[in-house]
Amino acid sequence: MDTRTLGRTGRTVSVIGLGTWQLGADWGDVSESDATAVLAASVDAGVTFFDTADVYGDGRSEQIIGRFLAGSDAAAEITVATKMGRRVDQLAENYTLANFRTWTDRSRTNLGLDTLHLVQLHCPPSDVIASDEVYDALDTLVAEGAIAAYGVSVETCDQALAAITRPGLASVQIILNAFRVKPLEAVVPAARAAGVGIIARVPLASGLLTGKYTRETTFAANDHRNYNRDGSAFDVGETFSGVDYETGLAAAAEFAALVASLPEQSAAEELTPAQAALAWVAQIDGVSSVIPGARSVQQARGNAAAGSVAPLSPAFNEGVQDIYDRMLRDQIHPRW
Repeated sequence: MDTRTLGRTGRTVSVIGLGTWQLGADWGDVSESDATAVLAASVDAGVTFFDTADVYGDGRSEQIIGRFLAGSDAAAEITVATKMGRRVDQLAENYTLANFRTWTDRSRTNLGLDTLHLVQLHCPPSDVIASDEVYDALDTLVAEGAIAAYGVSVETCDQALAAITRPGLASVQIILNAFRVKPLEAVVPAARAAGVGIIARVPLASGLLTGKYTRETTFAANDHRNYNRDGSAFDVGETFSGVDYETGLAAAAEFAALVASLPEQSAAEELTPAQAALAWVAQIDGVSSVIPGARSVQQARGNAAAGSVAPLSPAFNEGVQDIYDRMLRDQIHPRW
């Protein structure tokens, strides 16, 4: 597994991490035993970075990770990033030092950590990202030892660019995948120049890029791929990367064909579309870690294997861009 430095945290993390939204909620039901098995399989495969949030299952994801860390010999090698801010109405006046202390204390308890490794504002409104008082409060938490570093998780490239100008910011988390390439234009170069880490989320476009979905695929009632296709629960960009499902299926089929056309020396690795999609993101200069979710041991191992894939060819990169330009750009590029 390749490793990178996670921006201004200074911590070394695996280039393929593990997103743990699915271990808490919104992806169908995952038992704690299955969740723990996913965490263990990921670590066994070289993953040293977990991403979670205080609202994933109302803290369930954090708690499961906390219990796993308490019983793991590898706990000292693992970096955990959590998020805060979505427990209240999304108004700037709710992003206060008092609330930050309450939320981080809750996460510290859930995770069993005296000092949180990295806390990210969880896709806050743009006026929060622009607020001097918010960063003063985050700096106070660092000074008090409640958190070691802070970052932001954002919806748009403009939000990311605004956050990167802050001198204390350690990382930006943003949707980046073969169906959402806009961050490559300005966000990734700006972060790289500033020493800010990039955490790439939704790298498989909510599973579209696995090539396994069809028009007949169904999702559980409590799965956001069912209930949030219109963006009625949260930003629609979090579900299938904002791509219309029918369009996404067609684009995913072209992506799978592109993977199948890899030259013999690359094809010998027998990459699945999912592994190729993860490797494509992981090999971007400036990306610190890619955080696919996994609901099974098999998925966890398959995802982790993408962290040691040989460099993909320029022709493959051109193919990804071509699919985006022809099929997705008009729908996606102006919005995020």
